[in-house]
Amino acid sequence: MGPVSLVLMGVVCVHCMHILVNCSHQLSERLKCPPLGYSDTVAVAMEMSSSQWLRKGAHFGRYLVNFFLVLTQLGFCSVYFVFLAVNIKQVFEGTGVNSSVESVIFSSSNSSVEGLVSPHLPSGLDLRLYMLLLLPFIILLSFIRDLRNMAALSALANLCMALSLVFIFTDVLSDLNDPRHLPYFSTWRKFPFFFGTAIFAFEGIGVVLPLENQMKEPKRFPQALNIGMGFIIILYVTLAMLGYLRFGDDIKGSITLNLPHDSWTNQLVKVLYSFGVFVSFAVQFYVPAEILLPPLCEHVRKNWRTALNLTLRTLFVCLTSIITFVA
Repeated sequence: MGPVSLVLMGVVCVHCMHILVNCSHQLSERLKCPPLGYSDTVAVAMEMSSSQWLRKGAHFGRYLVNFFLVLTQLGFCSVYFVFLAVNIKQVFEGTGVNSSVESVIFSSSNSSVEGLVSPHLPSGLDLRLYMLLLLPFIILLSFIRDLRNMAALSALANLCMALSLVFIFTDVLSDLNDPRHLPYFSTWRKFPFFFGTAIFAFEGIGVVLPLENQMKEPKRFPQALNIGMGFIIILYVTLAMLGYLRFGDDIKGSITLNLPHDSWTNQLVKVLYSFGVFVSFAVQFYVPAEILLPPLCEHVRKNWRTALNLTLRTLFVCLTSIITFVA
C-alpha cells in the first residue's frame, strides 16, 4: 500500500498547490494589485467572502497562516540541520549511526516535530558539535535575501543530488531481496509515522508563491510545477520500493544512512546529498524571514535596517539549532 499512498498524497499536494496559485492569481487580477503572498491570499479571500463571520476574521486569518508558516518552515530548517550533522558525522568518523535517526513526523495541523535525532551518538564526537561547526556556514547562507541570487547555487545543488541518486540506485539495485519474503501491509500503528514522513517529503506549499513571484515568467509556473512534482513522485515511489526491497524493516529515516561505510562512493553520496540539503535550507528559511523581518525592520532608520536584518537572520538560524539541541 506504500506506493499507492505515496502517489495519492503527492497528487493531493500538487492539487493544493495549484488551488493556492489560482486563488492568488484571481484575487490579484480582481483587485488589480501585485501578486499576493500566502497569508495575503487567505486574508483577501476571507474579506471577499459572503460570510460576515469570515470577513470579520480576515486579519486573524492572516496572522494564523503566518504563524503556522513560520512554525512549519523553521521546523523544516531544524530537520535539515540534523540531517546535515548526522551525514557529516558519518563521513568524518566513518562509523554507522545505529538507530539514532528515527524519523521526522510533521503534523500539517500543528506543524510539530514528533521525532528528531538524539544528540547522543554511540561513538565519536557528540552530534551537537557537528551542528556547531555547521552553524557559521548556514548563517552565511541565510544572508541571501533574493532567491534569484541562488539560481547558480541551486543548479549546482541539483546536479550534486542527481549524481548522488545515481550512486544510491546503483547500490540499492546491487542486492535486492525477494519481495515474497517481505510483508505487503504494515500495521496501522505505523501509518501515522509513514504519513508524517511522506508529507514532510512532499510538503512545499509554503514556498510555492515566493518561488512563482520571483520567476521571470510566472505564467509558466503551473507547467513547471506539474513537471517537477511529477518527476519527484515517480522518484520517491521508485526509491521507496527499491529501498524497502534492499534493506527491509532496517531502512532508516534517510536512505543515505543505510549505505555501507566501507566505500568511497557511498561517502561521496552523503557529501553530495548533504550539499543539496544545505542549499535547500536557504529556500525553506526564506519564507519565515520574509514574514518576520520586514515588520521588525521598518521601525528603525534606513541605515540600520541591513544590519538589523542580518542580525535577526542570525538569531533565527541559531533558534533552529537550539531546537535540535533540546529535542
